[in-house]
Amino acid sequence: MGSLLSDLVQYRKLFLMIFVLGIGGTFSYGFQVSMISYPSMYIKNFINDTWQERYHSVIDEQTLTLLWSFIVSTFSVGGFLGSISSRYLSAKYGKKKCLTFNNLLLIAAAFFWGFSKIAKSFEMILIGRFLCGLYTGLSCCLHGQYLAEISPKKLRGFTTATLSLFVNMGKCLGQIAGLSELLGTESLWPLLMAIGGIAASMQLVTLPFFPESPPYLLMQKGDMEGCQEALKQLWGEGNHQGAIDDMVKEQATMKKIKPMNVLELLKDRSLRCQLCLLILIGVTMQLNGINAIYFYAFDVFHTAGFTQDRIPYITLGTGTCEFCAAILCSLIIDKFGRRMLLLWGYGLMALILMLLTTTLSLQHQFFWMPYCSVALIFLFIIIFATGPAGASFPIMVELFTQSSRSSALVISMSLHWVGLYVIGMIFPYVVESLGTFCFLIFVGFISIAWILIYRFLPETKGKSVMEIKEEFSHLNAKKKCAQAMGENPSDKCTKL
Repeated sequence: MGSLLSDLVQYRKLFLMIFVLGIGGTFSYGFQVSMISYPSMYIKNFINDTWQERYHSVIDEQTLTLLWSFIVSTFSVGGFLGSISSRYLSAKYGKKKCLTFNNLLLIAAAFFWGFSKIAKSFEMILIGRFLCGLYTGLSCCLHGQYLAEISPKKLRGFTTATLSLFVNMGKCLGQIAGLSELLGTESLWPLLMAIGGIAASMQLVTLPFFPESPPYLLMQKGDMEGCQEALKQLWGEGNHQGAIDDMVKEQATMKKIKPMNVLELLKDRSLRCQLCLLILIGVTMQLNGINAIYFYAFDVFHTAGFTQDRIPYITLGTGTCEFCAAILCSLIIDKFGRRMLLLWGYGLMALILMLLTTTLSLQHQFFWMPYCSVALIFLFIIIFATGPAGASFPIMVELFTQSSRSSALVISMSLHWVGLYVIGMIFPYVVESLGTFCFLIFVGFISIAWILIYRFLPETKGKSVMEIKEEFSHLNAKKKCAQAMGENPSDKCTKL
């Protein structure tokens, strides 16, 4: 407890910056993801009324579905474009300046949403969703990089795990704001959509008072004095020479290897293993069954006897549990390590999915079986938030140095947005074909991912980025040695 209190005092400016980055970063992503389902019925009615007023005819169901699909999916399109532009913009203008001015996109989107009903223009909703996607794609990439670069080694897990924490905070507050007693009504849905602009305004006003990331100042700007001053601001008074030495050592490699673009990273053989792990962890986050859980939650709650007007509150309960589990993850990640949280998390998630397949298949056989399904859904969400959701991003930023990290996150976040779009299009058909047995697909994928993570992923807790890089270099050297001897590398190379 004494150590925790001393850290809170010493790193108080760092914790304030984590909050400022989060409230204008992944918080907005979580809020938009959960909020959009609440005004969907009202937006469709608004489109129908506007269409009828313009063209004096009722819009047909197919056109209405198409327009709604455009409104939903354009968020992912904007997110993808924002992600792929993050490397160029951050390299040219710096993360602090990019994040500051990026907030203007969400503020503009909020104005489009807020005045769309008055202007009788559903096109304004579409434009706002695209601008919000651009904002979210750029802010999520830069938010993650910024956190990795401002955190001391002993708090790096906690710091980077707050990405998941703020996503879940956004989801939870989006669910609360969307309740019919608050903003989820026929008259207030434009305000519900526009309220996200408040978070962007907060970051726009407060972020200029915080420093640029120390590694960016030293390695890309060559500003040693600015780097030292930034460390003092964020980490308090003390000897920070060890952190500076790690940056200098990393900078020495950057003189030989200039900052990489995405194509150069894809071609670099020395980073092939890290890149494969990045893709594996990113894809597993999309295909671990969490989307299927949320898809089935409504039917499970309804079968368990909860009335339709109570289900939003049960859903809020899942969001609250996920948020609390994310807080727990951020507190334990530096104690137990990223690798352990991934392995235990995915192992338990696979077991729960098999049990849930059984309970859903038998839910009409026994009156108590739906309650077992409800309990398993809550347990799955808690384990996901405590383990993989919080531990995945810290690993992804720790696998790469300053010269390759921005391009690595472009690849990771681009896969995320593409995966989000593809799963949204394909998953309903998978459910229609397989029913509750669709969970077994995710069990198979989680099992493969678990084996690969166990075999190839090192523990990154408490290690500098250069130490992690040296571990992978050591593994690559062993593989080359084994190949030269004409042997199977897996027979010679022990796991990291």
